[in-house]
Amino acid sequence: MGSQKRIAKELAELTSSPPEGIMVELADEANLFEWKVYMEGPEGSPYENGEFLVKLSLPTGYPFKPPTVSFATKIYHPNITNDEKGSMCLGMLRADEWKPSSKLSAVLEFARQLLAEPMPDDAVEGRIAEQYKNDKKRYEEIAREWTHKHATPA
Repeated sequence: MGSQKRIAKELAELTSSPPEGIMVELADEANLFEWKVYMEGPEGSPYENGEFLVKLSLPTGYPFKPPTVSFATKIYHPNITNDEKGSMCLGMLRADEWKPSSKLSAVLEFARQLLAEPMPDDAVEGRIAEQYKNDKKRYEEIAREWTHKHATPA
């Protein structure tokens, strides 16, 4: 099955029965390889009530090469870069750990789960990871402030 066919099939599945708190659409109808994902902050996490725009980019070699996931909405999190790229670096998305059988729905559910349960030992933002480990209350305060400021739908 060609990558376009596979992507179209996964997109159809995600659109008809999306995972909880996740809504997917193409950034541009003519391009199957760029997706816009709207992700709700999980209940009980500091991101609760936030809506995050996440970009999913698929390489032409998909499913043999992993997608990239980045947060267009600024977010305070140990596993997502603090810059305008908002890159998310995850075990399952690394080239050497990616499995072609992995589904995009699983990638998105994993990303949302990470909002509820950060992985400070696999952090891209060391300072936030330290804070998460040593002063979780303060981490949650700042994460909530950022959510309120950047991710609250108008």
